[in-house]
Amino acid sequence: MNKDHLKIGITCYPTLGGSGVVATELGKMLAEKGHEVHFITHSIPFRLGKFDKNIFYHEVEVSDYYVFKYPLYDLSLASKLASVAQMENLDLLHVHYAIPHAVCALLAKQMVGDHLKVVTTLHGTDITVVAQDESISDLIRYAINESDAVTAVSNDLIKETRRTLLVTKPIDLTYNFVDKRIYYPRDASALRKEYAEPYEKVMIHISNFRPVKRVSDVVDVFAKVSERIPSRLVFVGEGPDLAKVVCQVKKLGLSDRVRFCGKQDDVAQLLSMADVMLLTSEKESFGLVALEAMACGVPTIGSNAGGIPELVTHGETGYLAPIGDTDQMAEFALRLLSDPVGYSIMSNACVQRARTVFCNDLITNQYEETYYRVLGRPMPESLRIDKNICLG
Repeated sequence: MNKDHLKIGITCYPTLGGSGVVATELGKMLAEKGHEVHFITHSIPFRLGKFDKNIFYHEVEVSDYYVFKYPLYDLSLASKLASVAQMENLDLLHVHYAIPHAVCALLAKQMVGDHLKVVTTLHGTDITVVAQDESISDLIRYAINESDAVTAVSNDLIKETRRTLLVTKPIDLTYNFVDKRIYYPRDASALRKEYAEPYEKVMIHISNFRPVKRVSDVVDVFAKVSERIPSRLVFVGEGPDLAKVVCQVKKLGLSDRVRFCGKQDDVAQLLSMADVMLLTSEKESFGLVALEAMACGVPTIGSNAGGIPELVTHGETGYLAPIGDTDQMAEFALRLLSDPVGYSIMSNACVQRARTVFCNDLITNQYEETYYRVLGRPMPESLRIDKNICLG
């Protein structure tokens, strides 16, 4: 490994949510640039795919010692982080979510020594949900204040963190990203034939079907649109509200026009066959699925919640309405789907915005700058990118 490159440990939730996707994709991008990346998680991240020569995986095994009422995942993770850091001479740990990952990383740092730096990325739920519990908020505040650097995926999340926890520590804005080599407008005409007739429009929703996603609003929007324009709805993902949504679809007599696909790995292909992404969440610190859709040239119709307005430019790359206003969302969708020229302009604007503002090369470079800053080292010029590369 070149002396200019770093040895980085990454910890995330490997099996669900946008945070795990972003953490994994970031690790892959860093490895491509020559850094040595060690994933330290309880299972292999589902987006990892083939291992690069610079990517390593370390499994966190949890003790089931009978004296303990609950498995000691947090302590097992802290011990594993310290062990890998010492064995592999890691420069830093980049952990995604303050609870429990940042706390575990800070404990590992105390075991290993202050030369090991901790970078914490806030993705949302640890602030918007967990931090509301006063019994845990002090721990989250400690994790943020003691980290060597903290990043967040939207300005809205930074404001929420400051409001909820009253922290004064600097928090860097580092947006999520998509790999433009994977997410781009593909020819999905053959796949589309399996889901819809040529005269029908296709709407799509991807999530973990938690209550915060308000998936029933997705069905309401689709029902209103399909009354006036022949259309289909595709659901991707699984979660606690899935059964309720299936019942809602049956009750409305829409079963023949709604497809439930479950979890899917190749969402870029599914997105490329769609006309509109529906994202009706009541809380969304960023909205990664909307960015993935945007990169594939698919506008989003959604709620004006959290960080979504930082991602979706109203009237240019999609339309946003107040949370729960399914009538307005449906009207926006009808306006967009009834105007082929306007749709083409918006679709092109989506691709352009995704490739520039949320370019994978640009965001990876921002994280590298953070790493070198906390290590007190200048970032090598050889690693800096020409921002024009994001236009390619």
